[in-house]
Amino acid sequence: MFDDRRRGWALAAFGMLMVSTDSAFIRAADFDAWTIAFVFGAASAIALSIVFAASSPIGPAVAFRLAPVPLLAVAMLSAGTQLAFTAAVNNTAVSNVVVIVAATPIVAASLAWLVLRERTEPRVAAAIAVAVAGIVIVVSGSIGEPTLDGDLLAAVAVVLFSGALVIWRRHPEIDRRLALAVASTIMAFVAAPFASLGEAPTRVYVAVGLMGLFFNPIGRTSYTTAPKYAPVSEVVLFTPIETIAATIWAWAFFSERPPAGTVVGGTVVIAAVLYGTLGRRPRAPGRNAVGRDGRSL
Repeated sequence: MFDDRRRGWALAAFGMLMVSTDSAFIRAADFDAWTIAFVFGAASAIALSIVFAASSPIGPAVAFRLAPVPLLAVAMLSAGTQLAFTAAVNNTAVSNVVVIVAATPIVAASLAWLVLRERTEPRVAAAIAVAVAGIVIVVSGSIGEPTLDGDLLAAVAVVLFSGALVIWRRHPEIDRRLALAVASTIMAFVAAPFASLGEAPTRVYVAVGLMGLFFNPIGRTSYTTAPKYAPVSEVVLFTPIETIAATIWAWAFFSERPPAGTVVGGTVVIAAVLYGTLGRRPRAPGRNAVGRDGRSL
């Protein structure tokens, strides 16, 4: 049987694998970001609302009252993350996006230290500098090119996603299904005025429908549940799964071979992440640890 920490690891790994398909579905849709965002948001909101209604012993009003402010905050951050990610994939190479996303463990660990006082060790601080260098290598190839906007949007997605993870960790009482349903509704509402639904071909509804109804909700629910059981700095260890898998999907299905700069920068980022996270010594329980309620033990 899994203990709590291993359960958190398993949920994070599975969630990242499922979410790694997002970029492939967005590429398959091959349409403007606002329309994709609206279709995805609407489909995901429907799927998550059905799951909540079928599995929650309490109604949405009661679940909302358990943590109204954190729930709304994490919903807005999650909606912003998905909007930024969708726009990034539409404006730069998938490999660039997922390599930048690979820096999430460093950003999230830093935020967790600032907000939750989950200690960041000296080796993680060193990893931050190395990861930043790797991202600079990736982005430098886009300076003066249209893809620079996509790279910057991916960096925005990393910051928003990391902030959401910290809230998930700090407030385990938030109902994941309801919060993600609210996030998807916000995303659809924001994208609706800019969406071109009448002009969208069938492939948009098929690809984004699959992404919104099945793969992404399953992945996000798994991943956002993981911080209930394991510290943020350990949950985000599994972000590189998305980097590796998404690059493979893009190469296999769209012949999008990553440029040399992205490979080099990606190698640097992933090496920094592994050094700053997997290489850490286990910490004794009760010493600068954070409990399942998000408070220091």
